[in-house]
Amino acid sequence: MVIARFIGHEDTKTRKILCTRGDSFVEILVVATIILILASAIMPLAKVTMQRTREAELHRALREMRTAIDNYKDAADLGKIGSLDIKVGSEGYPPDLQTLVDGVTMANDPTGRKLKFLRKIPIDPMTKGTEWGLRSYQDKPDSTHWGGQNVFDVYTTFDGTALDGTKFKDWQ
Repeated sequence: MVIARFIGHEDTKTRKILCTRGDSFVEILVVATIILILASAIMPLAKVTMQRTREAELHRALREMRTAIDNYKDAADLGKIGSLDIKVGSEGYPPDLQTLVDGVTMANDPTGRKLKFLRKIPIDPMTKGTEWGLRSYQDKPDSTHWGGQNVFDVYTTFDGTALDGTKFKDWQ
């Protein structure tokens, strides 16, 4: 940065221009302070944005699995799933999440084709794993442990609270 200073007062002929090169310590300090203020304002916004993104991913994963469970139930009710693949007392719900990925044999299909409902078990964005909390049709609505008979519903096992103040485990 070039700073020009004029020495002299009235007479323009005697006015001399001095040029100094470089920044003063005060200028550098002012710029660094401005950068720190801007960075401190941006960091909370970035954290909230990351949290919102994970919450949106959780909503999508729960919707994807619940839709697959509903599609399995519909196929079982319509008789599209072979009777050997449906457990007695399961009420037409899948025995576990892996069954939705592996698929079940179609009823009355000599080729042995399988109906698949999920490509893979989604990763829980909160726990970074594929372990989900499960509820069976026979479980009580407020049950915290899976009975093991079938998979009626899924939820995250993360204990945190969402930006709107609700618990992630209670998300429907």
